[in-house]
Amino acid sequence: MAEPSPASGASNKPERLPAVSVLIPGKNEAENLPELIEEIRVALGARTFEIIVIDDGSDDDTPAVVTALMRDRTWLRLVRHTASCGQSAAVRTGLLAARAPIVVTIDGDGQNDPAFMPKLIDALEAGGPRTAIAAGQRLKRTDSGAKRIASRFANWLRGAILKDGTRDSGCGLKAIRREVFLLLPYFDGWHRYLPALAIREGYAVTHIDVVDRNRRHGASKYGILDRGVAGALDLFGVWWLRRRRKRVPSPTEISLDG
Repeated sequence: MAEPSPASGASNKPERLPAVSVLIPGKNEAENLPELIEEIRVALGARTFEIIVIDDGSDDDTPAVVTALMRDRTWLRLVRHTASCGQSAAVRTGLLAARAPIVVTIDGDGQNDPAFMPKLIDALEAGGPRTAIAAGQRLKRTDSGAKRIASRFANWLRGAILKDGTRDSGCGLKAIRREVFLLLPYFDGWHRYLPALAIREGYAVTHIDVVDRNRRHGASKYGILDRGVAGALDLFGVWWLRRRRKRVPSPTEISLDG
């Protein structure tokens, strides 16, 4: 029987999976994405990677901009929500699509600096398999004064209740082990509680200081008051989840060989 022709599309070469999957959730960030994607490429140049843009129901040129970039960037992918589902849903969609064992999240507005990605990945790897997250914590915040005050209070309250050692839960820059990410219970607003949820599963979290930047184009899609009530309910819910897990099992499989 004749061997299949290479022209048929069959290949005996295994596909090389990336070492890092970068998730960019965002809505209406068409102006910010080209520069951000290039910055990520430069920052991760020493690693194999993929970048997944999760378009959360944009009504601007985001799909056209990203698909144009994909033509000569085989490592760039686009996943779309037909309607906006929120940042947590977008992060989860990217997580399920990711192919690498380490996932890095970054906001689509360009305020997070990709130059800190290698530090986060290195810190995660240095912590060993029981370190689940290397979380960025912003210095020199560039948000408005009112937003900084609201964020500072929310982080203080969350830290006092959850005791997760995280000063800045809202920073979009995080490096996470995908296998642990998949264990965490999902709910809208979940992306703000990842350290506490990872600790609940018995894993450690490490923190890296990062420097925030000014948004280059457009306006923030997130307000101060619109998530206050939901945030309070989420905080109570995560506290309840932590309380309901008294002990994390440490199982050992017993084999006949010993």
